[in-house]
Amino acid sequence: MQFLLIPSGGEIVIIVLVVLLLFGADKIPEFMRMVFKGMKELRNATDEIKREFNSASDDIKKDFKEEKQAIESDIQAYKKKVENDLGEDDPKDLGY
Repeated sequence: MQFLLIPSGGEIVIIVLVVLLLFGADKIPEFMRMVFKGMKELRNATDEIKREFNSASDDIKKDFKEEKQAIESDIQAYKKKVENDLGEDDPKDLGY
């Protein structure tokens, strides 16, 4: 399926002719500079958004890692407490 917003070769020729008629040959370089400047600003804005997103996701990953370590530490502490409460008996010997 062809993307509807992308003009084909014939449509590009017509667009160039219309721009040439509307703005004249002396205004086209100025017009193109404005277009490319806008494209550059758009690219810079999207790059900035990507950097902010990656920074925020790195912070979230760090928080999750810290929480995971805290939970694992709590589990180990409870496991040791249970083992101490049972004494030297093996839980398998007790039928658990």
